[in-house]
Amino acid sequence: MSDQSMLTRFETGAGFIAALDQSGGSTPKALRNYGIDESQYSSEAEMFDLIHAARVRIITSPVFTSEHILGAILFEGTLARQIDGLNAAEYLWQRKGILPILKIDKGLAERADGVQLMKGIPGLDERLASAVRAGVFGTKERSVIHAADAAGIAQAVAQQFELGARVVDAGLMPILEPEITITIPDKEAAEDLLKAAIFEGLEKLGDRRVSFKLTIPSVDGFYSDLIAHPKVVRVVALSGGYSRDEANERLARNPGLIASFSRALLDGLTAQQNDAQFDATLKSSIASIYAASMT
Repeated sequence: MSDQSMLTRFETGAGFIAALDQSGGSTPKALRNYGIDESQYSSEAEMFDLIHAARVRIITSPVFTSEHILGAILFEGTLARQIDGLNAAEYLWQRKGILPILKIDKGLAERADGVQLMKGIPGLDERLASAVRAGVFGTKERSVIHAADAAGIAQAVAQQFELGARVVDAGLMPILEPEITITIPDKEAAEDLLKAAIFEGLEKLGDRRVSFKLTIPSVDGFYSDLIAHPKVVRVVALSGGYSRDEANERLARNPGLIASFSRALLDGLTAQQNDAQFDATLKSSIASIYAASMT
């Protein structure tokens, strides 16, 4: 890791990770939730300008601080832009003391064997080198598990570890995200298979260390042994479609697991709010997620 202080902060710091990485297909929905519908922009460039402005408003808010926020996951389009004269990663770390993390996956492949693997990532080595140059701390990479299918889950986990090893070797911290869909009937069985596959993968990592972003488990404390594993730096949880209240409630029952919420963090924020209203809403959201992460 290029900066030991970043690694120490990530491994031992209090707080949670803000997921601000909606991209491509998820951007229109994120903007609608923020009070901006499709009639207010006429091109992809305008759409990304609007989502960037929303992210800048969050990141520069006086309530978005390292006291509660450990890191922020960014879309590459955000990383390429500036905030107050600095590139986004520099702004987060130098001005706010918040770890910049880059989403590197290019979306999901078609479903097969009950899972959606990550699509290929063209030019990965250069993207990782560029992220290091920009001052990024780590990466996030997402695939999705839709069923307790042992073969599919094994494939998803193998792909995550293969990518994770390349990320570590490039000098960054990978956050591997094999998400389990919260609505599937065999969620617990899928979690059993996933955890077994992860432990197998950890055995083959050599001296590398990785982190995980996982769906909040059905059984409280289910990932405690993973959190304690010497090759695991941190385990964070996605909200996965749960409401903020339910996600917080479930998270609070899992000591050592911290949030990496997106929609559950941003719920209630709108472009129409004045700064005082916006900051008050964001402050309340941050406080509740931080409390759940620290139990």
